[in-house]
Amino acid sequence: MRAVVCAAYDQPETLTVDTVPDPVAAAGDVVIEVYAAGVNFPDALMVMGQYQVRPPLPFTPGAEAAGVIVAVGAGVHDRHVGQRVVVFTRTGAFAERMAVPASAATPIPDALSFEVAAALPLAFGTAMHALIDRARLARGETLLVLGASGGVGLAAVMIGKALGARVIAAASSDEKLAVCRTHGADDVINYRTESLRDRVKMLTDGLGPDVICDPVGGEIAEPAFRSIAWGGRYLVVGFAGGAIPALPLNLPLLKGASVVGVFWGAFEQREPAAHARHLAQLVAWVIDGTIAPVVSARYALHESAVALRDMLERRVVGKVVVTPRG
Repeated sequence: MRAVVCAAYDQPETLTVDTVPDPVAAAGDVVIEVYAAGVNFPDALMVMGQYQVRPPLPFTPGAEAAGVIVAVGAGVHDRHVGQRVVVFTRTGAFAERMAVPASAATPIPDALSFEVAAALPLAFGTAMHALIDRARLARGETLLVLGASGGVGLAAVMIGKALGARVIAAASSDEKLAVCRTHGADDVINYRTESLRDRVKMLTDGLGPDVICDPVGGEIAEPAFRSIAWGGRYLVVGFAGGAIPALPLNLPLLKGASVVGVFWGAFEQREPAAHARHLAQLVAWVIDGTIAPVVSARYALHESAVALRDMLERRVVGKVVVTPRG
């Protein structure tokens, strides 16, 4: 079979597509024919050796995939050949086939496309964990989403609306903000052309947002925090902007606010039952139309490096996928 191979921690352009042995279903495992693999910012960081997890070399990147089970290992009784599933596995998804523990393969209904299913675990799972478990976002509260057109950001916009919040989306272009409005944002802010802090103050009558979801970091983090409401919760999700900001600790003190870490990968490992409930809710919301994940681009297997570069350069709107069979 064909698979993307990372032989050394380096730029995405050094990745190769090689012919490798087909995976075998060991005891407790299933083999998935991959129809779509989600592309995420951590995938690019992992390839460059800049993520908190450094897989042993060589490895195949790609953390999430959707496809069909083509083989089951000994001892697997609750999964079967021909079953449609979505998986989260940290590595291995940018390949025509992958072997995963059967417990990592979640069945999906026929009404859910492989591409949309592959977009759910990491980005939507992160936003779900952030807003429900970490922020305790309540109906009627105001949510400010930074980097709102990206994978996690747009997911947070949709989930925030599903939870009954008023959502303010902030992004770097009017084109990106138009997508946010289409998917539920009540108000938008272009933080390249206007003052984020001033605009938030105006939109909230000086009260500020109750929750800020920040997957970007960088230079907009401090002005965003300065706008937060009394008792607000600032969700530290990631640093797609590149720089890890240094926040003056007098700011949380003065606002009675909380800085809340969101590490979905650890949550998924430590609380698998809660993760499974979130994923089931996300699937239900997609099926009934409450949320509509955006898959804005599709890349062939040999274009995986391009997909990762587009992710790094923040050219991606919503989610993009690699389609190994395409």
